[in-house]
Amino acid sequence: MTTKILALTDALGNLVRFTLMPGQRFDTVGVAPLLEGAAFGALIADKAFDSNAIIADLDVRGAKVVISQHPRRAKPLAIDEEMYKWRHLIENFFGKLKEFKRIALRADKTDQSFAAMIHVAADRP
Repeated sequence: MTTKILALTDALGNLVRFTLMPGQRFDTVGVAPLLEGAAFGALIADKAFDSNAIIADLDVRGAKVVISQHPRRAKPLAIDEEMYKWRHLIENFFGKLKEFKRIALRADKTDQSFAAMIHVAADRP
């Protein structure tokens, strides 16, 4: 079994919240609980999160959509290319997590202990 980590970071790349999902699930399934109750002006994400449901939710929130478009999208949306460059902050966050061998190898047996290690790693400067 594998585990997928969906994370929401702030504009500085610091962890706001995350959710754990089975590795075989689509990324878009975990987005709604991750964004629930969060206030933000824009969401920067890669093409795994290019879904009509997510884009509709962002439009309702009044948040700017900065999601790389999937090549098969019938009507591609224009995105702010300069803002999309900031996506490296979330990639840096995941790089920091992977420095912890216990996280990279999913050594913890329970979701609770795995989540605790993610919190420990995220608090590290």
